[in-house]
Amino acid sequence: MGSFSIWHWLIVLVIVMLVFGTKKLRNIGADLGGAVRGFKDGVREGGDKAAEGAPQVTGKTVEGEVKSKTESKA
Repeated sequence: MGSFSIWHWLIVLVIVMLVFGTKKLRNIGADLGGAVRGFKDGVREGGDKAAEGAPQVTGKTVEGEVKSKTESKA
């Protein structure tokens, strides 16, 4: 009783198809696929925009001396 066999899942699938119909399930799948694709594109564009504004780290050390200390109020 602890786990479901393949037959249980097939029966559940048939019941879901009878309740919703194949056309509605196809539309839900297409909408879900479009949402995932849009999310991936958004993440990719966000990474590109962040990389443009960020300075590139080349592994070189720049040494300098602080001439005066300035205070900034946050």
